This record gives sequence, structure tokens and C-alpha cells, in this order.
Amino acid sequence: MDSRGFDSAGREFSSATEMWAQEIGATTSASVSEVAPSAAAPASNGDAGEEAGGEGKREEWYSKAIAYWQGVEASTEGVLGGYGCVNDADVKGSDAFLRPLLAERFGAAKRHLVALDCGSGIGRVTKNFLIRHFNEVDLVEPVAHFLEAARENLSNCMDVEHDTHKAVNFYCIPLQDFTPEEGRYDVIWIQWCIGQLTDDDFISFFTRAKVGLKPDGFFVLKENIAKNGFVLDKEDNSVTRSDAYFRELFNKCGLYIHNIKNQKELPEELFAVRMYALVTSQPKVTKNGKRGRSKNMPRVIRS
Repeated sequence: MDSRGFDSAGREFSSATEMWAQEIGATTSASVSEVAPSAAAPASNGDAGEEAGGEGKREEWYSKAIAYWQGVEASTEGVLGGYGCVNDADVKGSDAFLRPLLAERFGAAKRHLVALDCGSGIGRVTKNFLIRHFNEVDLVEPVAHFLEAARENLSNCMDVEHDTHKAVNFYCIPLQDFTPEEGRYDVIWIQWCIGQLTDDDFISFFTRAKVGLKPDGFFVLKENIAKNGFVLDKEDNSVTRSDAYFRELFNKCGLYIHNIKNQKELPEELFAVRMYALVTSQPKVTKNGKRGRSKNMPRVIRS
């Protein structure tokens, strides 16, 4: 792993973007699959956006990432980088985060819920978690043998008799090239894959994906978190961003943090993992000038 780091949150985003662009080309996009949990590495001094500068480097960045994941076994142990042991804790944490959000956003009324699993890999998140909460789940994944494994894994866990809670569409497309169907999704779930995208493609993806949300729909981003700056992994061509870095990107995407929570019970040697619920409308401002906020939303989360 390569790494560089920042002292100030204010400089963190701008500096990091420049460095990253130089290394992988100023405008970049990467292939996406469910990225295994990664061990923490020293922080980085660069800019995750700028190490992706020219079109040639951009294509190289993504082709190397795809090549890496094509060589990974289509199993839980494979997609989680040898840390299959984190699966149970991951599912438990995701469930605890999502349940109250679904109730808050959609209420108790019966609603046909549809989710999109981005960078779905072998369908691990859909099978163990999403398909229990949603009537339909679509999967998008660029690595063909992962997507085929997902089809097989999900064929035995659907309620065929009642034609509910099923995986519907399997898209073999890199996330940077994917545009969701307009107004189809209640939740777009993005886990351990956004690190494959350069800053430009991160912003472009979320801008396009907004149109895929239904009214009151939202994104959940669940990702590894660097302590500051970003950490570049040249083995799988991914970048781990800090919380401050993510917040700058969310701002550029026109997204607002509705709720955040840290994933617990992970091995100490791994990066911290954080869940962000992101909405497209700015929180309402009360009469005293303060923004309204969810009662479950923590005021401060520190690394």
C-alpha cells in the first residue's frame, strides 16, 4: 500500500485530489466490486482525485482493478480478502442501521420496497441482508464470475411461491458507467466498492444515481475510513478516504448526511468502517435557525 497524509481537514481534500490525479490521471473512473476489508496503513499526503489525471491513466486504473478482482475466488472469503469472519458482524451492523431508517422514511404503511446493491460481488449483502427488507433487489457488478455466483447464491433464498423478496436484475456493468432506472429505488446501498472510483467518477455516479431514487429514497454508503487524507492501495487499485474527504465529496454531489454510525466488532488491524445515510434534500431549518435533525443522529463522531 502507498500512503500519504494531511494535518488539516481544510487542506486535506484539495491536496489529496491533486496528488491522486497525478498518479492515475486527472479524470478517472474505476471498476467496482465489493472490496474486501483492508488492513489500515499509514495516512496519505495526496489527493485521491488528482492521482487520476489523463484518460490513459484512468483506463489503466480501472483495467488493473478489474484484472485484480477477476483473479479472486467467488466466495465470501475471497470477496472479503480473507476476512470472512467479519460477515456476521457486518450484517448485524447494517441491519441495526437500516431498520430505523426504513421506519422513519417510509412509515408503517405497506410499500413495495426496491433496493439497488452496488458493487454486489457474489450477492453476499443482498442474500444476508437486503433481500429480507426489500421486495426486489437489483445487483450491479462488473466482474462476471462474481455476478454468476450471485445468481446461484440468490436462487435458493427467494420467496418464489409469493413472488416477493427476490433478486430481479443482474447488471454486469462498472459502477462508473451505470445509470439506474429513474424513480425505481427506495434505497441504493453502496458497500466496500466506492473506493475503486476516482473523485470525478464518484461525483458523476452519485449525480446520475439521484434520479434512480423514489420520493423519500436515500443512499447508504458503507466504507472503510482512513484517519486522514487517503490511503492508496496499488494492489487492487482502490483508495480509502477519510471522513473529512467523504464530506467534501458529498457536498460536491449535493448530498446531505441524514445519519451516521460506526461499524462495531471488526478486527483491530482493519480500517474503521462507517455507515452514512445520505439524502438529496437539505434538512429543514427550524424557527431558531437551526437545522432539524433526526433524534437518532449523533452530534459528533470522532475517529
